[in-house]
Amino acid sequence: MAVALPPPSGVKVSFEFFPPKNEKMERSLWASIERLETLDPAFVSVTYGAGGSTRQRTHHTVVRILRETGLKPAAHLTCVGATREEVDDIAGRYWDEGIRHIVALRGDPPDGGGAYRPHPGGYAYASDLVAGLKRIADFEISVAAFPETHPEAKSPEADLDNLKRKIDAGASRAISQYFFDPEVFFRFLDKVRAAGIDVPIAPGILPVSNFRQVKKFSEACGTNVPDWLGDLFAGLDDDAETRRLVAASIAAEQCRVLHAGGVGDFHFYTLNRADLTFAICHILGVRPPPAAGKEAR
Repeated sequence: MAVALPPPSGVKVSFEFFPPKNEKMERSLWASIERLETLDPAFVSVTYGAGGSTRQRTHHTVVRILRETGLKPAAHLTCVGATREEVDDIAGRYWDEGIRHIVALRGDPPDGGGAYRPHPGGYAYASDLVAGLKRIADFEISVAAFPETHPEAKSPEADLDNLKRKIDAGASRAISQYFFDPEVFFRFLDKVRAAGIDVPIAPGILPVSNFRQVKKFSEACGTNVPDWLGDLFAGLDDDAETRRLVAASIAAEQCRVLHAGGVGDFHFYTLNRADLTFAICHILGVRPPPAAGKEAR
C-alpha cells in the first residue's frame, strides 16, 4: 500500500524573472511576483538580455521590486555590449538605488551572433566582472554553474576551473543551469567539492510547460533531455492543462530526490508564470503563512 510522504523540511527557494516587453507582459509579471512573494523567497533575480538588450527594462524591474515589495531583488549583469566604464556605471547605479545582489554572467552575443568575443575595453569573462564589481562595492554576487558543462568549455575540468576563478574573485554563490536528472547534479556537486569550491550551489529548476521549446533550447545550452521526459509529454501538444500537471509532478519529484540527497536550496526559472512554481513549492512545503493565505482567498 502506497504511503504519502510528508513535505520536505527546511527548503529555501529563489525565483528568476525576465523583464517584460510590453504592457500585457508587465501585468503578467507583476501578478506572478505578487503571488510568489507570499512564499518568502531568499531572493528573486531579473535577467539581462543578450548584448545588454534589456538593460533599461532590467533596471526598471529590479528597482520597482525593491521599492514596491518586500522581496530582495538581484540584478543580472553581463560582460557583453559594454565597456568596463559602462558596466561600472550600471553597477554603481544599482548600489545607489539600494540593490545589493548581482548575478554576474559572461553573457551571450546578441541574436546568436556567432562565437563570443569580449567587448573591446570591456570585462572579458565573468570572473573579471566579479572582481570589478567587488572593487565598486561589497555586492553579494551569484554566478552560473553548469552541471553538464558549458557548451563552449574545452572540457569539464576547464569549466570547473572557470567556476573556481569566479568564486575566488569574490562570488558567494553559484546557481546551476537547469537539468533533469538529479544524478547529474549530484555528480557535479561531488566534483565541485573535490575541486575545493565550498560555496552554496543552488540547482536551477525549470518546470517544463512547453516540451518542444525546452528541447530546442536545451540543444543550444548543452542540457540533456532524457527520453523518459519526452515520453511523459507525448500526445499532450494540444492539452495544456495536462501538460501543467505533468510538469509540476516531474519538477516536484526532481526536487524531492535532490532534497533527499542533501540539497536544501532551489532556484526556479519561472518564465514569469507563477502557477507551476507555486504548485511545486507547495508540494515541497514552501507555503504562504496562514494570514497571507487567507488574504489570497
